[in-house]
Amino acid sequence: MLVYKSAYKWEEGVCLGEVLDFPGTVSFGYTLDEARTNLAGALRDMAETNLLRGEPLPVPQPGRSDPLAELEEPIYLVLQAGQHVLQYVTAALP
Repeated sequence: MLVYKSAYKWEEGVCLGEVLDFPGTVSFGYTLDEARTNLAGALRDMAETNLLRGEPLPVPQPGRSDPLAELEEPIYLVLQAGQHVLQYVTAALP
């Protein structure tokens, strides 16, 4: 499990969320709970994209902060490794 830091601020009736130590991971919601859920999905998608491209995940930086954020809190990325099994079917020769 990796622990990143999320930050939230309210602008024009929406809650904007960002993962401070995972560049490009942003989302929004009309409530804090919706913003949290959407940001968690964005973090999952960004991590998956990095891994599919063979790129490393950013190292969490607990000291990162946004002075304009109204709320900062941890956001957790839980990784699961899977195994893909390819099955080849060959036709029997007569």
